[in-house]
Amino acid sequence: MNQAYDPDAAPGTAHGIDGRVVIVTGAGRGIGRGIARHLAKNGATIVVAEHRARRLDDAMAELDGLGVQSLGIECDVGSREAVFAMVEATMSRFGRVDGIVNNAVSLVAAKPIEDVTEQDMDLLQRTGTNGTLWAMQAVFPHMKAQGWGRIVNVGSAAGIRGSAGTAPYNATKEAIRSLTRTAAREWAKHGIVVNCYCPASAGHHEPPPEGNLHREAWEAMYAMHPMDRDGEAEEDIAPPVLFLLSDACRFMTGETLMLDGGGQMRS
Repeated sequence: MNQAYDPDAAPGTAHGIDGRVVIVTGAGRGIGRGIARHLAKNGATIVVAEHRARRLDDAMAELDGLGVQSLGIECDVGSREAVFAMVEATMSRFGRVDGIVNNAVSLVAAKPIEDVTEQDMDLLQRTGTNGTLWAMQAVFPHMKAQGWGRIVNVGSAAGIRGSAGTAPYNATKEAIRSLTRTAAREWAKHGIVVNCYCPASAGHHEPPPEGNLHREAWEAMYAMHPMDRDGEAEEDIAPPVLFLLSDACRFMTGETLMLDGGGQMRS
């Protein structure tokens, strides 16, 4: 039987995240950084988990400028040991973890599926599928103990559509959506909500060069796209993610939100 809802199990208001402790992986740039910034502006305590030291420093300087509580941890999400250590450092510093956004993933060059290598698949599996699983495993006991938690994973419309040139990425993102549904089913009884979102290519305002397979994928994405643009990380992607991390998202789990400006409706 599902655990009874306890409004005092975590700080924050019904539609906010004020006082919550939220980890954002891969928050050194792009969508992850925009999400971290938006959550911080709305009162969350932010833990930035980032593999590259310079990106981590830049993100932390930005959060320091906002005057919010934050913690930066250099972390390779492909390492289970590193991910568990990152979560333990969060617990040691703040005493709780209320939410996590599993944004980090590595990328490989676009290529036809017949040219995909073992190294390509291993890298995406390690940092994407495995990294997401390790992070969910690491936060689970803490969320279970407090009877409340929000896990937000990141899929991709490219995986749903099977976009050309990005087979390893597509496979990884679809595996993450499957992990999301399984965790949602198994952990709902503990008060843990697990959802996924698929963003447009937020912040990529210029198309890739001609003759590049990424160009083909980019043109396919925006051909007959209702809003005829990609998204802004902080303005377009982060607010729905805040909802997924809030009390308002109390009766929705195992779902995928398409944050792509209606891209799935194109003909």
